[in-house]
Amino acid sequence: MMLESLLVGALLVGGYFLLHATYLKLPRCKSTAKLHGKTAIVTGANTGIGKTTATDLARRGARVILACRDRRRAEAAVQEIIQETGNSQVIFMQLDLASLQSVRSFADSFLRSESRLDLLINNAGLMDSGKTEDGFGMIFGVNHLGHFLLTALLLERLKASGLSRVVTVGSKAYKMGKVDFVCLAAHRDLALGSSYFHASMMYCHSKLCNILFTYELAKRLQGTDVTCYSLHPGAIKTEIGRHASFWWKLLLKPIISVFFVDVESGAQTTLHCALEPGIEHLSGHFFTQCAPLLNIESKARDDAAARKLWELSESFCGLA
Repeated sequence: MMLESLLVGALLVGGYFLLHATYLKLPRCKSTAKLHGKTAIVTGANTGIGKTTATDLARRGARVILACRDRRRAEAAVQEIIQETGNSQVIFMQLDLASLQSVRSFADSFLRSESRLDLLINNAGLMDSGKTEDGFGMIFGVNHLGHFLLTALLLERLKASGLSRVVTVGSKAYKMGKVDFVCLAAHRDLALGSSYFHASMMYCHSKLCNILFTYELAKRLQGTDVTCYSLHPGAIKTEIGRHASFWWKLLLKPIISVFFVDVESGAQTTLHCALEPGIEHLSGHFFTQCAPLLNIESKARDDAAARKLWELSESFCGLA
């Protein structure tokens, strides 16, 4: 019996490592680009994929702005990145994407203090119910609207900096998403409901918004040196579900432990979109596993919906 138990255990452990070495193994960014003299902004860079992305960019020599809400955690991340990379050009700037005024203040401060912007990485995201400071649904406000306004306010600096890129972290969860414009207009939110299930669905809706935003942005950037990309990072172990209830965490923990991979793997497609040469003709595309996804669903390439979302977002942000 003991021998059989050890054999079963060995098979399970071996199967686990085989799964991670094959099916769950994600491609790595192959770019050897150096970024000395370049400036990058990474939102939500104090933890998870964002921190890993910022660390890689700093290691390549970039001046990296950690755009984060939590000052204490962000300043700790700055020191860790500087220590790890030896690059002292890593700084924290306050940004709360749940406040349009904070987004404007961040953009104003950045434009006053920084002469160029080469990479804007719209990485931050959450899956939390509630309302933003401006009365929008929290998930819609942070995952889409805050990044929309941030990008809009920084576009001229991106254009003036030569070849530059906007990279927005989306998700294949967009497949379960939809954009209900009636609900958005009436309630300033993507859907109604406050349970974790409702938050999960609104997260899917927000990821569709990310992809439609990038699709429309690419059209508006034609004729400039700025390109943009959205992406699916993979199933990654991050803190995005930290606000879930105890029972949801209990249900999801074993699935995440077995089938989700580390944040370093999760940052690779972001880095590919930010750094890989020769992909400018793919501006507006959705990437996964360091490659464009060619069979993306039609709702993510809906010209009318992309334009309507852009115009409604302009109105919400006071840009129209």
